[in-house]
Amino acid sequence: MLDILDAPAVRRWALLAAEALGRTRREIDTLNVFPVPDGDTGTNLHLTLLAAAESVAGLPEEAPLAEVWLALSRGALMGARGNSGVIVSQILRSLAEILGSGGRPDGPLLEEALAYATELARAAVAHPVEGTILTVLRAASEAAGGTSAAEVARSAARGARRALRETTGQLDVLAERGVVDAGAAGLCVLLDALAAVVTEEYPERYEIPARDETKYPKNAVIAYPQEKDFGYEVIYLLETEDERIPELRAALDVLGDSLVVVGGDGLWNVHVHVDDAGAAIEAGLEAGRAYRIRVTHLGTAPAPRAPHTGRGVVAVTAADGLAALFEEAGAAVVRRPSGGMPQLAVLVEAILLAGDEVAVLPNEPEVLALAEAAAARARDSGVKIAVIPTEASVQGLAALAVHDPLRHFDEDVIEMAGTARATRFGSLQVAAEEAMTSAGICQPGDVLGLLEGDVVVIGSAPGGVTRDLLHRMLSGGGELVTMITGVDVPPGLVAEVEEELHARRPDVELTVYDGGQVLYPVLLGVE
Repeated sequence: MLDILDAPAVRRWALLAAEALGRTRREIDTLNVFPVPDGDTGTNLHLTLLAAAESVAGLPEEAPLAEVWLALSRGALMGARGNSGVIVSQILRSLAEILGSGGRPDGPLLEEALAYATELARAAVAHPVEGTILTVLRAASEAAGGTSAAEVARSAARGARRALRETTGQLDVLAERGVVDAGAAGLCVLLDALAAVVTEEYPERYEIPARDETKYPKNAVIAYPQEKDFGYEVIYLLETEDERIPELRAALDVLGDSLVVVGGDGLWNVHVHVDDAGAAIEAGLEAGRAYRIRVTHLGTAPAPRAPHTGRGVVAVTAADGLAALFEEAGAAVVRRPSGGMPQLAVLVEAILLAGDEVAVLPNEPEVLALAEAAAARARDSGVKIAVIPTEASVQGLAALAVHDPLRHFDEDVIEMAGTARATRFGSLQVAAEEAMTSAGICQPGDVLGLLEGDVVVIGSAPGGVTRDLLHRMLSGGGELVTMITGVDVPPGLVAEVEEELHARRPDVELTVYDGGQVLYPVLLGVE
């Protein structure tokens, strides 16, 4: 038995917890009826702990305790899946803050860490509900006691198990189905694994209470009673200042439910159930840099059957000129607000109207997850869909230029995707405020040259920044430059670019279009 939870013990716990949840995930999935009966809580917890364990495994063997805890908590935060996975990532972060702080990680400090985890996990959930993982975590913390890490872990695990059995009677939807809470069951496995590591008593199996079929027959179908059925789960990582989180919470709380926001020190994981997935993503984009965006459809009803047959392409854009270019090239266009997201339902409808085989061009990194969710929804009707991961409109136009409806669909998708990947993209933007960029500090009014989304040039003259940016883009080769002008393109800029290319790269062909975009005076593509 261990007196302290040292670095090797934390490593073993990470591995054992991931393995134990892997063994029990299917049983936990069958319990999943709250907050949404989508049968994936065990899988989500397993994936969350796998990410945490992999993060720890990447450390050198001699890594100190603080680094091990940091890797464990960061891995869980980055890889958290689903409502319960996000909450567990906050629990691990709380334990890391206390047990990796430099104090002796003995029983009393573990007890303190569990109490702290209870407090922070509950604070992360917008509307806590009793009979869930939060209730069982509190019971584990209250039951924890002893002088050694082994004593505290064992008592906490036993307290959690007692509380787990009581969850059935604490939440109506659980009682109606005769099950314990799925997330709470997963937490018990996590605490059992911790107790096993510090007591060195490893169970042959981890108990997952089965459904009480005397109250709820195995094959019965019962509709889940909700005040509101939200259609989509949205989850993303967010880099932003911590002080912006309360405003984000308030905005997302209006949009949906099951809201959990966890993290700190500039990195957050956001989870919410909504009808308007685009609005939830847009709220994150307004708060900071949102990425690893995932949108999952929560419903089960199939989408209506597509009325058209044949091959189609759907492109997403915000600008009038770009919309006209895509339409002239044969694509159906879904419009989005400048700097905002398209409505998911509109995107689904456009895909269904496009045909039996449809390629989707999101044309922005942030729209990609929404396009994937729309495609998944539309596939319920039997439509064959491929989302081409275009990150810029010039990539979408390049992909559309090689689109051939007479080719086999898979071959067409491969050709479009390959052309998009081979198209380097850049843009000009005017800085609105002082900020640190990858090219240094910019001031309001500075002209920024972005290459593949990163600032690589900062200057005062649009012509000079454009020439420098083009030089960088062409340094890797290229025969065709596409230039799309926005509403604020500086007078004479096109002529400057033409003159520069004629003088330095007469072998390169320049094509100029009026895109009418608002955010970027110029968009550039090199093929």
